[in-house]
Parts: sequence; C-alpha cells; structure tokens
Amino acid sequence: MKGYQKYEKQFFSPSEIYSDWVKKEYVEKPPIWCSVDLRDGNQALIIPMSLEEKLEFFKLLVKVGFKEIEVGFPAASDTEYEFCRALIERDLIPDDVTIQVLTQSREHIIAKTFEAIKGAKHAVVHLYNSTSVAQREQVFRRSKQQIIDIATFGARLCLDYKRKAEGRITFEYSPESFTGTEPEFAAEICNEVLKIWKPTPEDKAIINLPVTVSHSMPHIYANQVAYMDKKLLYRDSVIISLHPHNDRGCAVADSEMGLLAGGDRIEGTLFGNGERTGNVDIITLALNMYSQGIDPCLDFSNLPEITRVYEKVTRMHVYERMPYSGALVFAAFSGSHQDAIAKGMKFREGKDIPWTVPYLPIDPTDVGRVYEADVIRINSQSGKGGIGYIMETQFKLNLPPKMREAFGYHVKGISDRGHRELSPTEVYDIFMRDFVNLTDKVSVKRTQFIELGGSIEAAVEIATPSEVHEVRSSGNGRLDCVSGAIKTALGIEYTLEGYTQHAIDGTTSAKAASYVSIVSEDGRTYFGCGIDSDIGSSSVKALVSAVNLMLAEA
Repeated sequence: MKGYQKYEKQFFSPSEIYSDWVKKEYVEKPPIWCSVDLRDGNQALIIPMSLEEKLEFFKLLVKVGFKEIEVGFPAASDTEYEFCRALIERDLIPDDVTIQVLTQSREHIIAKTFEAIKGAKHAVVHLYNSTSVAQREQVFRRSKQQIIDIATFGARLCLDYKRKAEGRITFEYSPESFTGTEPEFAAEICNEVLKIWKPTPEDKAIINLPVTVSHSMPHIYANQVAYMDKKLLYRDSVIISLHPHNDRGCAVADSEMGLLAGGDRIEGTLFGNGERTGNVDIITLALNMYSQGIDPCLDFSNLPEITRVYEKVTRMHVYERMPYSGALVFAAFSGSHQDAIAKGMKFREGKDIPWTVPYLPIDPTDVGRVYEADVIRINSQSGKGGIGYIMETQFKLNLPPKMREAFGYHVKGISDRGHRELSPTEVYDIFMRDFVNLTDKVSVKRTQFIELGGSIEAAVEIATPSEVHEVRSSGNGRLDCVSGAIKTALGIEYTLEGYTQHAIDGTTSAKAASYVSIVSEDGRTYFGCGIDSDIGSSSVKALVSAVNLMLAEA
C-alpha cells in the first residue's frame, strides 16, 4: 500500500520501564467507573441529544449503577448548561452520584463551569489542556513551560472558585493528548498541578491519562501509565484515571492493561460511542470482568432495554456483532457450534458448576437474552444439534438422533432454497406438516387387538384415497401387527427399524410423541412421528407417517 513512508511513531516510551504489571493475570477488582456518554458521547452525535433526551439517558446511567457521570461541558452551549442546571434544580442527582463537568483553562469558562454546578452536593471539575508534541508545535506554538503555565493558571483559578463553592468539589486534571506526550513532561505538568491542589487521602485529586488518539500497542500505553504511577506526587491521594479512545481498535485492551499498570478509574461510554472511532466500551470492559468472576458493580442484566434507550436518544445503532450487546453475538448458525452448545447445556443440567459452555463466554440470560430466541438460530448453515435443541427445549419433542439428522437436512434445504433464516415456530411448523400424523397416501382407521399366548392378532382397517381394506394380521407386538397389515393391504415391503416414544411435557393435556423409522427395499430410511393422547395410537400414527413418506417417493 503506497504512502506508508510518511508515517512514523508518534508515541514516547518511558525512559524508565516498570513492568511488574506484566506478571498479573487480571484485575482484582473493578475500577471506579465514570460515564462520559453525556459529554464525549454526545459531542460525537450528528444530532446532539436534546435536554429531555439527556435527562432520560442520565436516569438510565444511574439505574445501571454509575456513581460518577460526566454531564457535559457547561460553557460549550446553552443546552449543556441548562442540562446541568436541570439535574440540580430538579433534584435528579442521587446522593451517592457525583456529576462531572469539563472546563478549559480559561477564566470565563471556569467561571461559567462553577456557576453551572452551583447547588450540587458533589461535583468533579475536570480541567484539561493539550500537552503533546504535535499540539505544542502545530496548534499552540508554545514551549513546554508555556504549556505548564496554562495548566497551573487554570489549577489556581479552580482552587479559588472551590473555596467559594457550596458543595464538595473534587479536581481532575487531564494532560490531553497524553499518549503523544513525552512521559517525563506529562509527569512534570501533572505534578505542577498537584502542587497547587495539594490533595490529601480525604480529598483526593484525579489525574486522567487519556488515549486522546491511539498511537501505540496497548502495552506501550500500560508502560506509560506505570511510569506515571511511580512518578506522580501525592500518590496516595491521587486517583489515576484512564480515558482510552479506539482509533486502533485497542481501547478495551488499553484499559485492561492500563488498570494492571496502576489505573484506578475508567472514563468511557456505553457501546463505545465517542469521537472518531469512539471511547472505550464500558459494557464490554465490565462484562469482560464479569466473565472472569469479578462483580463489575454495574448492572447490565437487561442489555436489550439499555440498547433500546441508547438507540432512541442517540439515534445510533448497536452493531449486531458488538461484544456482548450485539443482537447476534450469542447466535449460533453453524451446525458444529449449535451441537456443541446444545451438548454443553445438557452437560450442565442438575449440576452446580462454573460456566464453561462452548462458544458462550457468559450465560446469555445474565444479560437479558433468551436461549430460544437468541442462541440457536436456524438457516442453511445449521445442523441437527441446533435444530434438535430447538425442538426439544421449545416444543418438548425429543427426536431420535438419526431422525434429528434427517429433519436437520430437510430444514436446511428449505432455508437454503428460501435464502433466509427460519424462526423456531417455522421449524416446528415444518416438522408438524412434513413428518407428523401424515395420511395423504394411507391411513389406519380402526384397530382391534387380541392377545393369544405370546403373539398378538389384529383386525386393521386401512384406507387409501381410492379404497378401504379390512386386514387381519399377527405379530409379536401391536405395532408389528399393524405394520404387517399395511404391507398386506398395499402390497409393499419395508423393515421396521426403530421405535421410540416419550410424553410431551408442558402441554395443557397429556400427550405422547412416538417416532418410527422404516427402511425400504432399496435401502432408504424414512422417519415418521405420531402425536396423540394415547401412546398406542401415537405409535401407529408414527408408522403410518413413515409409510406415507416412503410412498410419496415411490
């Protein structure tokens, strides 16, 4: 691909590498979560949310369990300001929830920001200025010291306003474009800000290390975080926050490695919405932790409802393959996948064991999904395992293995010719239409059995579209008698190969399902099913169904 020569690395590895984090397998506890959907996510929308939409989204975030929510950039627009005031004046902020607001290091913007949060019980004031080499040289055309002066000017102003504020104020500082900043300079500017704020263990400050633009592999970012973890002053009074963007598709990996390297807090959005390729997807990050047996302290047990609200207020669409939340992420169309899932679910029955079902990293029901509707999906790629699973779990019909295979090919053929997915109800309807209680070519109208020692004799009335036969037959069982009568009446031959039956659970009236397989003279196998309230009648109907299928191909 032409043009690659004009690119070179824009990141800086720390001069000192602290790599203890590499030895850790995973995080031990969830981070402090901060949703930035209402600011970072909102500013990335083609049509930003209205006041009422932002209020609805805020309530959703509170319901999910966020304790810190960035509500906007109050000085950026009237809607941002009014939203912040509405939350406070309508008393919509729970006592255990902290709002966060963003401000540049400019006096009139800081003044507007503190005006917006007046009356809030607890707010985070998030100060930022850009520090990267590219921003310093190309945008601001300032020296390192001049960039530090911008940060310290804002830090002092914020401190002055805090002294006059009514509620509790926590400070946050971001060296924006941190990943394009020399780590030594990033530590220097953050420490200059911290010297002004003088945080304590009782009144901590937040240092946010944003992946404003993703330039490197995740381990480089983690090394940068680890460096800051060692170099920041007042470390026991500082919360290291991570704010990854997803330019390289690595936001989740950046976050997980960054937490291992010393991060305490994550700023992100639901579904990863945000500027350019977006922010880190908190749903993915939290459920990754959940899948490792860690309570993320956020409630995503009803992801379909969260998705519905999100799509409504943002006018965005959650991609079908989005981890955990996409409509198709738990769906198995492949026959081998379906078979493994069905067997995995069977393996768990009656056992209190860890979740290890093949192809399903978490139990779909934990996030509000339904096995029957979301997991086993039927199309031309499906197999007997998935189709059999649907028939058994949804419709209580436990087809014998060979019949499952035959029915599976039958269903796949219908899906293939129609070029579409089939719903579980359609699969059931196909089975009932093509395999159950068939009477097109032949039917048994009446049977009468007499037991004579070790054998049974039967009088059977057999009907075809053109005539009715009265036949007497004998055999070693009732089904064998009826089979002999059919052969005699129609002048045909076949071998009765298999027979199984079971009760159908979950119905308003007790019924039985019987399954019969026969082998024709030319070696082909035909399967039939009979369903009736009488077990004997269901077996006869199953045999007759199989015979009808054989005659249909004669």
